[in-house]
This record gives sequence, C-alpha cells and structure tokens, in this order.
Amino acid sequence: MIGRIIEWCAANRFLVFTGTLMLTLWGVWTMTAIPLDAVPDISDVQVIVSTEWPGRSPDLIEDQITYPTVTALLSAPNVKAVRGFTDFGISYVYVIFQDGTDIYWARSRVVEYLQGLRGRLPPGGDPVIGPDATGVGWVFEYAVVDDTGQHSLAVLRSFQDWSLRYWLAAIPGVAEVASIGGFVQQYQVNIDPNKLAGYGLAIKDVVTAIRASNNDVEGRLLEFAGREYMVRGRGYLKSVEDLERVSLGASDAGTPVRVGDVAQVRLGPDLRRGVAELDGRGEVVGGIIVMRFGENALRVIERVKAKLREVQPSFPAGIRIVPTYDRSWLIGESIANLRRTLIEESIVVSLVIVVFLFHFRSALIPILGLPIAVLASFIPMYYLGVTANIMSLGGLALAIG
Repeated sequence: MIGRIIEWCAANRFLVFTGTLMLTLWGVWTMTAIPLDAVPDISDVQVIVSTEWPGRSPDLIEDQITYPTVTALLSAPNVKAVRGFTDFGISYVYVIFQDGTDIYWARSRVVEYLQGLRGRLPPGGDPVIGPDATGVGWVFEYAVVDDTGQHSLAVLRSFQDWSLRYWLAAIPGVAEVASIGGFVQQYQVNIDPNKLAGYGLAIKDVVTAIRASNNDVEGRLLEFAGREYMVRGRGYLKSVEDLERVSLGASDAGTPVRVGDVAQVRLGPDLRRGVAELDGRGEVVGGIIVMRFGENALRVIERVKAKLREVQPSFPAGIRIVPTYDRSWLIGESIANLRRTLIEESIVVSLVIVVFLFHFRSALIPILGLPIAVLASFIPMYYLGVTANIMSLGGLALAIG
C-alpha cells in the first residue's frame, strides 16, 4: 500500500507539489486567523441568570425565585446541569449545556424559557441573563485617575458609568464593561418622621408624589395661524431643589406641603460593596473589560487601547487612564517564547537528521516536512475552535521534539 502511494506520488509530481503548496497556504491563513490567547478556555457552555429582589432574605428568595427558575430551566434542551445560588437580595442560576452547544443558541433557549417564567415570579423579581462571556474573558483592566485633585470619586464614577463605559462597550468583541470603586451618586430623601406625622402624611405619600412628579405629561396638537404646535409638560427632576419643591398636598390651613418641609434632600453616595485602590496612593475608580465568548483576546485588547487613545482628548481636564491589567503582554510573551522554541527545535532536528543521514537531499524531505506539518496542524485547530495558546502551541513543540 505504502509502495503504491510512493509510486503514485513520484508519477504525479505536479499534483503533489500543488497540493503541498495549497496545504501550506491554507495553514498560513489559518495561523494568521486563529484566535490568540495566553491560556486555553476550557470552561463549560454556560448561561448565568441573575434576579435581584432587594431587601429579601435568602430563604425567601430561594423559595420564590431560585427554585422556580431552576425547575423551569431543567427541561431546556441540551442542558447538562442547573445550579442555583441564593444571596441576600439576589439569586443566581447557572445553566450548563452539553459540550459543543452553540453559546448563542443556548442563550436564546434560556430567554425563551424565562419568558414563560415571569408570571410565576413575585413583582419586582425580573430575571436577566449575564454577558456572553466565560471565566477567562477578563482581558483588560484600567483605573480612572485624577492627579490634580479637581474631581471627587463621585465625579470619576459618573464619568466611568455614563461616558467611558459606553465608549468601550461599543468595541467589537467586548461583552461587558464592569465598574468598580468610587461613589455612585443618588438623590437621598431623608424624611423626618415627626414632621411627616405632624402633617398627617405617610412615607408612601412621599414616594408616590416623587414618582408622579418625575415624568413628562402628554398634550395634544394646537393649531394656531396655520401651524401645528405640540403641547407637552416637561416634569423630570433635575436638581435637589426640584425634589424639595415636589408638592405633597396641603395642610389643614390650606398651606402647600412640599417634600422640603418634611425631609432633607441631598446628593449622596449609594451603599458600597467594595473599593478600588491604586499603588497605595488612595482610592480610584476602575473598569474591567470582559471579552465576548470565542473572540481573539489580543485583537480585543488592541481595539480597547486604540479606543482609549481616540477618546482621550474628550476626557475632563486632569483625568487619565492607567492600565492595571493587560493580558496582551502575557499573550505576546507566551507566543514569542513558543515561537523561539519551535525555531530552535526545528534547527536542532534538522541538524540531527543531516548528521545521521549524512545525505543532504535525503535530509531535505523531513526538514521541509516539519514546518509544513506545523502549518497544517493549525487547520484543524482553527475549525475546531482551539485558540493558539501556551498549551496548544506547547503540544506542537513537543511533537516536533
């Protein structure tokens, strides 16, 4: 059999050389297109469902949210396991699918089953699915720093949440931009219960009045002098003073009662569950870039860096970005080390073949076959979704040795 194959190859040199050239070019293309990363992603095909129900105890959330969600998702197709975790005020359900399941097909099935679950959950418990990322998707992290002292942590966090985060979230390949540190600003209405009781009001009255006053009201068309004018009432609250002037009704004497009469309104920070600190110099605001499932980590990081350079002139005066974690360095070092190892091993193997055979023409066959075999190995890696990382390239190095 082998003799016939060799005889056929010798008789059809043009076809053999053409096929070898095509295989080599195919391998070069897949090698340049294959995703690069430092570590292999061997995580399960997983969809995370989180449901917030503020102020409720874990046992109540377990009974009314976690258990119904887990039981509803158990019957989804290709599901291997469903695991539920309950904490104070929040529920997490991890849906793990069979290996080889398309992540977006799995996410669509979870959303489909959650649609039929919403009527069974208590009011205020709305489940949402997490980003389409894995545990190794954390590829870049940065800190928002103000060296001039002009901006507070609240201002830095607002800039991160309302400007910088959306700039970075629009980058192809980014699944999520998570914010850490700083203070999330909120309007705080601190009610005096004695004043509230003096006017014969309840806390519910204050909540209802503020909610009703913080919206626009519809109008209608008004025709005047051959033109149509759209009439509407603009009522969104924009400052502390607007909140203080919200009417709660009138006293027995007919005097208007406002929120400022029964409460102290101010801007303050939300409750914090953690801080971010940089190099021991104090607190900062940070952001975490999470890569989308199956993306090229190196290219995503390069896009993030390019976007940061692009939007840098739009930053407020005194604010700058300090990278605190950059996986591209690790990826570059891993690839460079393995590339050097592959070259060294190829040279050593070639020299050994030449020395032992002591015939250069005979040694030329394995010497040329080694790099072609390495290039051809990238073809199945590319179509099987295996990234070029320290493990897969290390296997090539061992194979050559």
